[in-house]
Amino acid sequence: MRTYSPRASELEHPWFVVDAADQVLGRLATRVAHVLRGKHKPTFAPHMDGGDYVVVVNAAKITVTGAKATDKFAYHHSGYPGGLRAVPFGRMLATTPERAVEKAIVGMLPHTKLGRQMAKKLRVYAGPEHPHEAQSPQPFPL
Repeated sequence: MRTYSPRASELEHPWFVVDAADQVLGRLATRVAHVLRGKHKPTFAPHMDGGDYVVVVNAAKITVTGAKATDKFAYHHSGYPGGLRAVPFGRMLATTPERAVEKAIVGMLPHTKLGRQMAKKLRVYAGPEHPHEAQSPQPFPL
């Protein structure tokens, strides 16, 4: 018996659309990361990018539980000494909700070249419209 390993040419990458309105950020992020990684498919291989494209709409209507809006911070560093910046998560959700949702999802992917390749298949939009109708996105599988 030989273990089946899919070839890159055999894999299909359909598009899915998910509505983030009134959903909890962490729970949504885990489900989207699961699909981006391809773990929902029987042909999952940890060394390949077998995931699907995901379009997240209504990111501005996402919710967080507890006191995360005031107590949690989103950090980034400029690369210069003393360049650490901290933004309260509530302000990030109010100003750039796309970045807050994307940061939560990408943080659940592998932090390697493969994870960066998977992250490129994520599209996040604050409102209900998106420019990916030509790809015929299906409703979210999970």
